[in-house]
Amino acid sequence: MKRQLLRYAALCGFSLLLPQAAANAKEFSFAVISPPVKAAMTEGILSEAIDQADSGNLAFIVANGIKAADEPCTDSLYSDRKTLLQTARKDLIVSLAASDWAKCIGENGRSSAAAKLNRVRELFFTDEFFFDGGIPVIRQSATAKFRSYVENARWEMGNIMFATLNLPSNNNHYVFDAGRNSEFEDRLIANRDWLHRIYIYAMRKKLAGIVLFCDGNPLSPPANSADSPVRRDGFVETRRYLMNLAAKFPGKILIIHNAEDSRASLLPAITWHRNMGELALAPGLLRLTVKSSSPALFVVIKEPPHAANHRQ
Repeated sequence: MKRQLLRYAALCGFSLLLPQAAANAKEFSFAVISPPVKAAMTEGILSEAIDQADSGNLAFIVANGIKAADEPCTDSLYSDRKTLLQTARKDLIVSLAASDWAKCIGENGRSSAAAKLNRVRELFFTDEFFFDGGIPVIRQSATAKFRSYVENARWEMGNIMFATLNLPSNNNHYVFDAGRNSEFEDRLIANRDWLHRIYIYAMRKKLAGIVLFCDGNPLSPPANSADSPVRRDGFVETRRYLMNLAAKFPGKILIIHNAEDSRASLLPAITWHRNMGELALAPGLLRLTVKSSSPALFVVIKEPPHAANHRQ
């Protein structure tokens, strides 16, 4: 009953449930969990990451994806993964990855991305299970025009705006076949609106920074290869818009995304270009600290050796 009351209060946005020390903190830490590439490692890595996060002094956790690319896109797996994520004792929010929906293939061998996206929305974003502690969260679905985009969320802590953005790594799920890009085009409009709202709110509140959690890296054009040629950059519009926002925003904007190569971020570091930074995640858990007194603002916390070894 207590958990249900807290959940209801969070949905209503009652800031009284959020401790003022955390809400106004000038220094606090949070964690991000990135799923592994291979299914055989998923349960172990996610379970260990949740255990590590629960044992630390963290404000919240973001799961930057819920499954590996080679795991089935079935209700039973989604249900099992939701049960696992619900074991977290910290406030936990889900940010979708391409492996969760955009890379799903149906029994007929064709993409089932649109159907799976709707299913994931139904299963993971209807009861707000990941905010049992009461951190107020606002979803894009609160706007009638974008009612279906419940996965895009934002919340504020200290002087930072945090937000999730559905930006799958498979070239933003751009499909070259004519007449098949309605999902991409609609989401492009929704994401632009969401980024605009985040920017306006951060400017109005005079926040020091914005942190975006997404799957693909919008700042880098998709890799082109003979086996997988890229005919059209699916991130170009988002990249231009982010650059325009960064040019007008006086604070820092940090984009946290999953690494294309699971070995690429074993020693993660933030790469800055003026006030725009990007951080690639290898599978497992990564902690960051917000330090308002530091010019860097965001600091990557060095992990204990056993966590780094488990990633390899």
